[in-house]
Amino acid sequence: MLFIPLFSLRIIQIVTLRYPVFLVLLLAAAIAATLWSLSTGSMEIAPGEIIGALANPDSRHGMVVHELRLPRTVGGFLAGSLLALTGAILQVLLRNPLADPYVLGISGGASVAALAVIMVGASASLVMGAAAAGAGIATALVFLLAYGRGVWSSTRLLLTGVVLASGWGALISFMLSLSRGQEIHSMLFWLMGDLAGSRPGPGSLAVLLVGFAVCAFHARDMNLLSGGEMRAQSLGVAVNRLRITLFLCASAFTAAAVVLAGTIGFVGLVVPHMMRLIAGGDHRGLLPASALCGGALVVFADTLARTVIAPQQPPVGVVTALIGVPLFLVLLRKTLSAGLS
Repeated sequence: MLFIPLFSLRIIQIVTLRYPVFLVLLLAAAIAATLWSLSTGSMEIAPGEIIGALANPDSRHGMVVHELRLPRTVGGFLAGSLLALTGAILQVLLRNPLADPYVLGISGGASVAALAVIMVGASASLVMGAAAAGAGIATALVFLLAYGRGVWSSTRLLLTGVVLASGWGALISFMLSLSRGQEIHSMLFWLMGDLAGSRPGPGSLAVLLVGFAVCAFHARDMNLLSGGEMRAQSLGVAVNRLRITLFLCASAFTAAAVVLAGTIGFVGLVVPHMMRLIAGGDHRGLLPASALCGGALVVFADTLARTVIAPQQPPVGVVTALIGVPLFLVLLRKTLSAGLS
């Protein structure tokens, strides 16, 4: 898979297109990944027949697409977009380029709740509901502990999240040690990111659309905040209110993504970095580019996981890690080279 990061580096080196053209290319990549996902499986469906299958859910191809592939594809795209947006937000909020969607411990709370109901043999819908409840509890804990007596800082928020994430991790390890057989298999797949049981609903889409609209509205303020708190305040940004808004958006995005797909790594870390190098640091362009790229990446990775060693299907998080690690190293090398030149 090394051709993927090397090809991406070549793209970064040669892209001099205007932003609208680049956004169209991202949209085309997202559509291509979606068509590949919908057409690939034990029953091959030609890309030209996908529209017919979508329009006729009672047909043979339509049942396969609507019942098996469409929920997985839509869930993957939503989860990838949510994770990429979260990474872009947190890297500004925490002023830490290594911040990712799981640094605040919200996914840990969701994971503990989800694993608890998996242990008792609950259905997929109950697992998703428990994950949402756990994410909500974790969000409330992080907010209450980090906000304290009205004092809010990036350092305090980061430390609070790291400590809580460690605590959730200990609980997860304890629960895994108590599990056996099929339980531990399901739990491990959920922890590594699995779209097999993804059932996206209007709630996840609403979180993405509303949260994106809020972040886009504050994109200019995010640009100023990335230049420093004092500078942002001097230019009229209500920094404390902006931080709370971004924290709530990032928390909602993370919760929705974990509910949809479990914990998928590296998307929220790598995609914002790559989009900054290509599209620039202006969040008015960075946010939509990250959303499209993140969604396309997860759909691509999931389809790859379903096809490379079929009929075996590794968790999508394994594939995103195999893509993300070398890609991040390439991006890091390019960033360091640019800083030294």
